[in-house]
Amino acid sequence: MTSILDELQWRGLVAQTTDEAELRRSLDDGPITVYCGFDPTAPSLHFGNLVQLIVLRHLQRAGHRVIALVGGSTGLIGDPRPTSERVLKTKEQTASWVDGIRRQIEPFLAFDGDNPAVMVNNLDWTGPMSALDFLRDVGKHFRVNQMIKKDAVAARLASEQGISYTEFSYQLLQALDYLHLFREHGCTLQTGGQDQWGNLTAGVDLIGRSEGASVHVLTTPLITDEAGNKFGKSEGNAVWLSPELTSPYAFYQYWINVEDASVVKLLKVFTDLGPDQIAELEQQVRDEPFRRTAQKTLAAEVTTLVHGAQATAAVQAASEALFGKGDVHALDERTLLDATAALPGGAVEPGDTLVDALVATGLVTSRNEARRAIGDGGASVNNVKTRDLEQVLTPEDFLHGQVVLLKRGRKALAAGRRVAG
Repeated sequence: MTSILDELQWRGLVAQTTDEAELRRSLDDGPITVYCGFDPTAPSLHFGNLVQLIVLRHLQRAGHRVIALVGGSTGLIGDPRPTSERVLKTKEQTASWVDGIRRQIEPFLAFDGDNPAVMVNNLDWTGPMSALDFLRDVGKHFRVNQMIKKDAVAARLASEQGISYTEFSYQLLQALDYLHLFREHGCTLQTGGQDQWGNLTAGVDLIGRSEGASVHVLTTPLITDEAGNKFGKSEGNAVWLSPELTSPYAFYQYWINVEDASVVKLLKVFTDLGPDQIAELEQQVRDEPFRRTAQKTLAAEVTTLVHGAQATAAVQAASEALFGKGDVHALDERTLLDATAALPGGAVEPGDTLVDALVATGLVTSRNEARRAIGDGGASVNNVKTRDLEQVLTPEDFLHGQVVLLKRGRKALAAGRRVAG
């Protein structure tokens, strides 16, 4: 693929463009300048933001100039959701999240070298602007009858709650960002999610009316599974890029558990693997799905991209230790606690018998059942099988002084957690 647009399309990263033929010519004749905005409406970026970072990453590698915008001003407002009004955060909270998100973005793009990325904060140009200047210089170019047709706005207008003037005005702020970056950096392409189409095209309209220039928008599709459910949700919670909100272990396991029907699509979107490599993995999904080679590759690639190779190695070791034959004693404390956090378990202490520990962690329902499991060789402590009906847990059994891994049979795992520490 000689065209970056062809590659983005092959990877499933293009949903809509304002003028595909003209955009293709611009990209091929480039370099052009492209930007994407990231609003600090949470303390961390998430799965959906990762898609946009990957698009910027591809474009920068193709030689185009990229700008990552962190919305210090738009984050104070929040783009309108179709369902309900956002709870506004304080200026101090938003500023703190801006700093955190800037740090999250930095590893994904090259900010040095011959074609360095640029990081900007829209509060720098929106903050000094008076309300009168905003209304005269920006607001005059917008027509309310067009603004209310935007999907999110229309949905809110049709609801009982309605929409505040604050959120209704969000599209003007985002349009102003595009105009500013067009004037200051020659930016002619904005990227974003498909659900942001209305906000994105507002900037195209503003530049056309105020500058008489033609610029572009490219959106990425909503990434869904075969049932049409949105990826990036794990049991009702977002998959965050912050290791404090979604641990590297939980992040890795999310990708490991992707269904066969979706894994090839996700490999194209979230990795740099080429057509031949992905075709080989696709063949393995068909021929040997039980090996989950494609899922393991996907999990390793994306975890390394987000958390680094060292974190990936640690969580792979933890997976092997918990579900294979690895050494649980070799796990570092953070990875151990992350890996065992989702396991069923209960409170146990040094001095407890293994019989009582099996009951306490829910691996068996009675002491007699525990004795049978031990006597049959079906119980283990930290991956070491035992038949000792009188075995007592010692302080050394508690990994990092906190957790003992108990197993019944080959797959039933539980974590005995030391309350006293």
